[in-house]
Amino acid sequence: MAEVTKAEASQEAQALYNKGFSAFERGNLDFAIDLLQRCLEIEPAFLQARKFLRAAEIGRFKEKNLGAMARKMMAAKAMPALGTAMVQLNTGKVDRALVAFDKLLQDDPLNPKYALPFARAASAADIPEAGVQTLEIIREHHPSDATLFQSLGELYTKLGQSRQARECFERLCELRPKDADAVKLLKDSFARESIQGDGWEQASDEEGGSFRDMIRDGDEATRMEKESKAVKSDEDADSLIADMLAKIEAEPANVNYYRALARLYAQRKLFDEGVSTLRKAIEMNPGDPELDNTLSQMRMQQFEFEIEAVTQSGDTDALAAKQHERTEFEFHDVQEKVERYPNDLALRFRWGQLLHQNDYFNEAIQQFQLSQRSPKDRLNSLYYMGLCFKAKGQFDMARDQLEAANGELTTMDGVKKNVCYELGSLYESMGDKAKAAEYYKLIYQADISYKDISQKIESLYE
Repeated sequence: MAEVTKAEASQEAQALYNKGFSAFERGNLDFAIDLLQRCLEIEPAFLQARKFLRAAEIGRFKEKNLGAMARKMMAAKAMPALGTAMVQLNTGKVDRALVAFDKLLQDDPLNPKYALPFARAASAADIPEAGVQTLEIIREHHPSDATLFQSLGELYTKLGQSRQARECFERLCELRPKDADAVKLLKDSFARESIQGDGWEQASDEEGGSFRDMIRDGDEATRMEKESKAVKSDEDADSLIADMLAKIEAEPANVNYYRALARLYAQRKLFDEGVSTLRKAIEMNPGDPELDNTLSQMRMQQFEFEIEAVTQSGDTDALAAKQHERTEFEFHDVQEKVERYPNDLALRFRWGQLLHQNDYFNEAIQQFQLSQRSPKDRLNSLYYMGLCFKAKGQFDMARDQLEAANGELTTMDGVKKNVCYELGSLYESMGDKAKAAEYYKLIYQADISYKDISQKIESLYE
């Protein structure tokens, strides 16, 4: 299967790519990932789309900043999907396997457990370039993964790129110096490189360039490569900032350039410049909720950066003041957004959470009554309404909300654990220990480490 360029892609795939790339440029990573994934399901060999899909996935992954425990839990949750994908790969259903591994990489794009079988599937589908592309992205994050370097070297060999293959096998031999098979792979790569005279680069120029050169202009290709890096160096970021400033000077009305410039400023921790850039964009395009959200996210990033600096200084008073400032900012920022975008149910839900945290229970209930209309936030809205009614001492209404949420939850995930715990606590407060025990046991049997569930069970038995 030959690489599909943008011009060669179907009209439907081109439309999805254009929308996905635009969302990527605006920093709307969730939307970009969804669109680019759909594009690749139509045109799996559209490498440029896959390149930006990986960049968006890594950007979102870094924003989440998951800890080691959260990543382990995420990996455990993905085990059934991984098993299904491996079965599809091993039974020759490579097209399905490609899609399945792509979906696994959406949440954990730097995980070799997903990237390596994806590369196998790409090779089996006769698009080894896609496998190289993905493994090259993660290799810097896993410099001691011998299997990764062996797989990457074999893919480069299949593509006839002897120098790259030899470099991978050299690293493999560094990691496995006593492995006879690794040594043989390296020797064979030397032989191939000697025969070819490492002339593949000239050949690729004659054929229109390799998959890395997705556009002909060399300077533009270099810029695109810098942009797609998971972690940009300061030098890369500064170079891209200069490029973007030049673009803005040439096209001062292009709002997308301001969005991109603001993200680069955030990369360099130049938050004041990023905030100023976004405010200029908002002045040019008022009423854009994405710009508003991006500005809010950058201000919260700035607070986190400043809080970390104050924490390291050891000044507890300054730390408390900065944390209070962050809390105040978010409270008023969300309040203003709800007024500007009254139909945004996700904003209603967040506003309800902040009101609940500050003990404005009646006002919070009003927001959750609205946000429960959103399928995404419905169950959490019912849960929080239950908390609000419980805090007001209205136990019967709290029970009704929590029971409604529990009735719609089919798996013992985090939300169901929270709901069952509150139901148990509620029935315990109402003096119904038998009913409380029913809910506590549901959690205990699924997750003995949840909150103080072990103590709850033991006290009930006592």
